[in-house]
Amino acid sequence: MGKAKNVVILATGGTIAGTAAHSSQSVGYTAAQLGVEQLLAAVPDLAQVAGGGLISEQVAQLDSKDMDGPTWRHLALRCAHWQAQEDVAAVVITHGTDTLEETAWFLHEVLPVSTKPVVLTCAMRPATALLADGPQNLRDAVACAVDAKACGVLVVAAGQVHGARAVRKQHPYRLDAFSSGEQGPLGWMEEGRVRWQQPADMGGAQGGCLELLPAAGDWPWVELVSSHAGCNGRAVDALVAQGVQGLVVAATGNGTLHHALEAALQRAMRAGVPVWLGTRCSEGQLVGSPETASTEALQPRPVTLSPVKARISLQLALISDL
Repeated sequence: MGKAKNVVILATGGTIAGTAAHSSQSVGYTAAQLGVEQLLAAVPDLAQVAGGGLISEQVAQLDSKDMDGPTWRHLALRCAHWQAQEDVAAVVITHGTDTLEETAWFLHEVLPVSTKPVVLTCAMRPATALLADGPQNLRDAVACAVDAKACGVLVVAAGQVHGARAVRKQHPYRLDAFSSGEQGPLGWMEEGRVRWQQPADMGGAQGGCLELLPAAGDWPWVELVSSHAGCNGRAVDALVAQGVQGLVVAATGNGTLHHALEAALQRAMRAGVPVWLGTRCSEGQLVGSPETASTEALQPRPVTLSPVKARISLQLALISDL
């Protein structure tokens, strides 16, 4: 029988490490106050769940609304480091909820394909809440990491297992705030084990991009814009004038754009700014057809990602081209 391996816990702050003045407060709190050792202490049997040892590391300590490129880079490098260790079975990341879906997708894109899963988890209530959800989510994440039959980047929260591509935060404060939309979760946590419904996507889509990530704050400037009633192109023109390097558009419906915004986007593309097109709709993806295809030579590139995830992929594409 092989030697039991370690599970690495990388902490980045967030609500799971947050505190409030009173145990009755589940909304008015300060994120990223507790260290990783305090999070582990809240789950006394965590090492037993891991089936081996626990290695913990405080990678960052922030409210995830303030997540940035350099922090992502540092987190990805630490993940890759631990995945490369022979005595490590999996990596679990504690994270804030606001940008968790973005971090999950970023890691999915940049980490090399590995047989060792990376599992992100979080909390919707601070650690001081009377019924804090963080300890159970952390326990479930470790159990999922050990039990994972498919690898790649996963998210575990409120008893569900989600894949990096489909997961999104759909509610501002409910405990089951995360969903995979019409795809549904990959599985459910049941008494410390995963009941898998479908396999996860493997990571490493960008291949080698991890080594190219800028260490400082000079990541490619990619902005989100949205098509809506009464839209105009002034914001796009202003962004181009200020040197924006890429644009991602949250279009209405099946990729439709207000005519004024579309004209501005075509001006941006003529100026050499790449434009990617997603949809504002929370479910489904863009479906092209000959009947709806435009005859214009310059058209935004349609993608099957949510706009916030498309922004990350466009950033990485620009980094790879630098």
